[in-house]
Amino acid sequence: MQIVGPELGGAAALEAAFPRHLGDDVRKALAVLPPAPHARTSPFRVLVDGEPVLIPSRIYLDEPSVAAEAALSATHRAVLDCLYTRHHDGRVRQRRLERVVGLFQPWVAPFVVQLVGEYVDEILLVIWRALAPELVVPHSPADAVYGRFAAENPAFVALTDKRITSYWDCYHRGRYPTLVDYPGHAMTAALRASAERHDASDGDAR
Repeated sequence: MQIVGPELGGAAALEAAFPRHLGDDVRKALAVLPPAPHARTSPFRVLVDGEPVLIPSRIYLDEPSVAAEAALSATHRAVLDCLYTRHHDGRVRQRRLERVVGLFQPWVAPFVVQLVGEYVDEILLVIWRALAPELVVPHSPADAVYGRFAAENPAFVALTDKRITSYWDCYHRGRYPTLVDYPGHAMTAALRASAERHDASDGDAR
């Protein structure tokens, strides 16, 4: 079951979407955001390297100017890209996703996995093409980051899988006649397999 965190106000709500060690980088990135015309929706709670984070389900705010983002560091821009994968406009989500899906950082993983369980097929295919070939390779960067994330958040992965099944049934049966053909289902299967490798290696370490 997905755990919903408490509502936070202002910049604190967005800062809570990232681990504490990124605090300075996140605050610098948030400084270029325009005011939000609408409240963000309730966050979902996951673990990133053992630390709980609260990621907004959706955000409703314009993007910063190109010049403002260009003046930021690569890490600051990646923080913004992650946040805008939660944007209410699917085109914005996809464009921002394309910038971070190849960054194998633990704090990027929850933003990407959340999109696996949403209904936009084009976004799912971006993830599938970028991650699937690497995720199935033991000890690859994708396996290391996403396997650990999936191992830490089994309920979140299970909920993502349920959403995939529901959206496939409603929207994608014509293109993918069986569920096993659907890239979203294959992605969660790969995540679970990667998580099992991490669980096994943790057990060996103990």
